[in-house]
Amino acid sequence: MPDLNILSAAVGSDSLIFACALIGALGLGAQWLAWRLQAPAIVLMALAGLTAGPLWQVIFGEPLLSPSSTFGDLLRPIVSLCVAVILFEGGLILKFENLRDAGAAVRRVVFFGGPLAWFFGSLAARYAAGLDWASAIVFAGVMVVTGPTVIMPLLRQSKLSGRPAQFLKWEGIVNDPVGALFAVAAYEIIRVASQGESTLLAGGWILGAAAIGTVLGIAFGFAMSRAFREGWTPEYLKAPLIFASIILCYALAEQVEKEIGLVAVTAYGMTLANSRLADLSELRKFKEDIAVLLVSGVFVILTADLTPQIIRSALNWNTLLFLIAMLFVVRPLSVWIATAGTLSRKEALLLGWIAPRGIVAVAVSGLFGSLLVDLSREGRFYFSGADQIVPLAFAMVFTTVVLHGFTIGPLARRLGLARSEKPGVLLVGANSWSIDFAKALKASKVDVIVADSNYRRLRPARETGLDTFLGEVLSEDAEIKLDHSRFDTVVALSTNDSHNALVCNQFAPEVGRHRVYQLSLSEGDEVDEKSVGSSARGRTLIRRGRTYDGLVRDQYRGWTFSRTRLTDKYTLEQFLAERPKGDLVAEIRPDGTLVLLGPSREARGGEGATILSFAPDQQPAPAADTSPANSPASEPEKA
Repeated sequence: MPDLNILSAAVGSDSLIFACALIGALGLGAQWLAWRLQAPAIVLMALAGLTAGPLWQVIFGEPLLSPSSTFGDLLRPIVSLCVAVILFEGGLILKFENLRDAGAAVRRVVFFGGPLAWFFGSLAARYAAGLDWASAIVFAGVMVVTGPTVIMPLLRQSKLSGRPAQFLKWEGIVNDPVGALFAVAAYEIIRVASQGESTLLAGGWILGAAAIGTVLGIAFGFAMSRAFREGWTPEYLKAPLIFASIILCYALAEQVEKEIGLVAVTAYGMTLANSRLADLSELRKFKEDIAVLLVSGVFVILTADLTPQIIRSALNWNTLLFLIAMLFVVRPLSVWIATAGTLSRKEALLLGWIAPRGIVAVAVSGLFGSLLVDLSREGRFYFSGADQIVPLAFAMVFTTVVLHGFTIGPLARRLGLARSEKPGVLLVGANSWSIDFAKALKASKVDVIVADSNYRRLRPARETGLDTFLGEVLSEDAEIKLDHSRFDTVVALSTNDSHNALVCNQFAPEVGRHRVYQLSLSEGDEVDEKSVGSSARGRTLIRRGRTYDGLVRDQYRGWTFSRTRLTDKYTLEQFLAERPKGDLVAEIRPDGTLVLLGPSREARGGEGATILSFAPDQQPAPAADTSPANSPASEPEKA
């Protein structure tokens, strides 16, 4: 067995390559483990860094990973570039039309409540956490951020819907860049003032520099969107050009003023987001991949760089008082004041409590914490709380993710703000068969959403009163705009089997692989989808060999959906005997549970169960309650 102390010393001093490999392995390993366990990735990434850094040092005397000693003067530029890409990602999902969708309450909590939270948070950081004024003001600006990466899982878990869900979702999206800009402004004014210049002049210069950075970012966005729209760049170069241009935009803005590059890349991302580029979804996919890698690396670096002494100094009564003040005073007070008259009392109570901090908060806190430490060493002022910013940020993240994660569901139910209806079905792919299937489900009182990326294909669904979602369900836009609390079952019914498999794999971690379905791959009972791999596609709907082409062909021959209520006098066996042809599609059990039928999932039957079938219309009607699938009437039992 190798000597662990020798290994630690090698990593901490010379082995830059090993350190980079270890950061990647720990970060992405934590992301994978979070996916497998359906746990918050932000917590597991932080634990990975703490294990390789301070915990390893406590046990073996030397940290396995010490970013400061390994990277030296390169550490801060590395973290700065990572944060720049993360903020670009935040800007890329912020469309101006989203502000219209968000509603008055969100606009007020961002543009009025944000400065309030910054002010109250500064007081809490100064008097509760014991930070100096400079560190408190910078840190409180970052703590305004909530972020969609932690909000979305909480909304799904709690089944929160309606106006409170929209509020939390849009607040996280809009606040992502706003809090970072607060911190940039505060830090730059403090930095210039610490060098002996007038605070008023410093503020004016920072505003001018921020305006220059914003213009630079907008110029980059317009130039890149024009190049893509006019076909000046080949497809295979678009994603690499975006990544390289982010770094270039950041570097140029940094020449104007330090940390104004963060403003520039945020403006760059927002400009691209609102450029209506047709191929922006592909760029978002590349950006998401890069952002996941960089976010993982930043978390591991920031937590591994903490020392046992810093952690011990942060675990005190001041930290506890700060957390209490932020959770029970700052957040509720800023939300209640900002949204007065726009939210009900119950909504204000819930929204004043739920505010989990996420990736941007920690990454930006780590960056400005290190900047203030550097400023203390070279300036006229000593910022005593600078080295406490990162531990406080992680304490805030751990506390809010755990507390809000465990309480949002019970609190929403107690206040009557959670969905009381059973979750329904998301049908992906609008076509004649899927629309008839959706009408049958709706007639059976099952909530259903029909999703498609084509407006024309969705028209028949809209005309029949079905709820629809226009957009690609695999996109980041759907992650934000699609109400995931309304369904716990996904059925992929598009004409493209590969797309159906992608949809099932996308939603399997969220709803469970046993609740994602698609039609058979090929006609013929001899085809077994298990040979393709159960993890590569969804569960088979109806039976093996029953494809989309076959269903549509039978639909043109006159096959229709029908609903049959079983009774003690009319059993499932009688129903099957009287309808030798046709397909059993679903069973709605007496308690309202929907079961989609298929291989190894046969109908159970029983009194009160409803069988949803697709069969020839000319078959003789059984002596029981059989209603057309699109009939809105109730189903009285027949003798």
